[in-house]
Amino acid sequence: MSRFWSPFVNQLVPYVPGEQPRLSRLVKLNTNENPYGPSPKAIAAMQAELGDSLRLYPDPDGEVLKQAVADFYGIPPEQVFVGNGSDEVLAHAFMGLFQHGRPLLFPDITYSFYPVYCGLYGIAHEPVPLDGQFCIRPEDYRRPNGGIVFPNPNAPTGRLLPLMAIEQILQDNPDSVVLVDEAYIDFGGESAIGLVDRYPNLLVTQTLSKSRSLAGLRVGLAVGQPELIEALERIKNSFNSYPLDRLAIAGAAAAFADRVWFQQTCQQVMASRTRLVADLQALGFEVLPSAANFVFARHPGQQAGHIAAVLREQGVIVRHFRQPRIEQFLRITVGTPGQNQALLDALQPLFTPA
Repeated sequence: MSRFWSPFVNQLVPYVPGEQPRLSRLVKLNTNENPYGPSPKAIAAMQAELGDSLRLYPDPDGEVLKQAVADFYGIPPEQVFVGNGSDEVLAHAFMGLFQHGRPLLFPDITYSFYPVYCGLYGIAHEPVPLDGQFCIRPEDYRRPNGGIVFPNPNAPTGRLLPLMAIEQILQDNPDSVVLVDEAYIDFGGESAIGLVDRYPNLLVTQTLSKSRSLAGLRVGLAVGQPELIEALERIKNSFNSYPLDRLAIAGAAAAFADRVWFQQTCQQVMASRTRLVADLQALGFEVLPSAANFVFARHPGQQAGHIAAVLREQGVIVRHFRQPRIEQFLRITVGTPGQNQALLDALQPLFTPA
């Protein structure tokens, strides 16, 4: 502890991001990056911004991007908020919408940044256990709370909650904000954005890091009724008036406009996921149903930590979570067919009799 720290800093338990190793010839399947590149139109739009205009501040409201999101979903731009990655958007939501003195509810197995935000902003919280199949049960959220947040599909499990179940949670909690974190929704789910007009307590967040292959650009968004969006804008303008630079606004807007590239790459990932699940099951793995660009798998005959270590020796990196209930699972990003085959080749010696 530094004597210069504010007292609360010593109590913080920071989020630990996925490893970004600096190794050549690595099959990197640990951070759910899209194996296919961004839209060429997005790259061209960013290149067009490289010029004298960079001496000027960007649009603080990112209106071009808001309009592109609004056009994509058929909603008014007043329902859209944009920020520097969905993590920043989530942080603003935690600060602006969940500080009511009652506990925030989220799954016990979920995105590990949620408890970090609670620690940062002093928000009481209660983890809600997933069921035996690692699913969210809507009825478990029918209790007093200061808000509810969960990813859909959930992370790291990949399991999808149908819209009917999300509506049940919304209807059971009309006085609480329900935040649906849709980082992976485009790989097999239906967005809850279509419910926003009917539920003033619904906020949906998304990222361009996954389905639009722009993890390096750091762009996130939220969709909700104007009352919720105004809260986020107030927080943003009290923290950083210019969260998105000129390149990010231009590239993200172009990525939303290029629907053909978006649909094509999502379909490629989903097709590879189907094949990868079948191949892992053939090796004896139990694989949870996934609507994300990753799978969550365990093997009854091998320790997950051992599998991860053997893969690493072969130059294949996957994510191992050492926490209760899921310590025997590995989260494996869906790669290109070639990357997936490299994974399977590295696994083969573990499950082939000598």
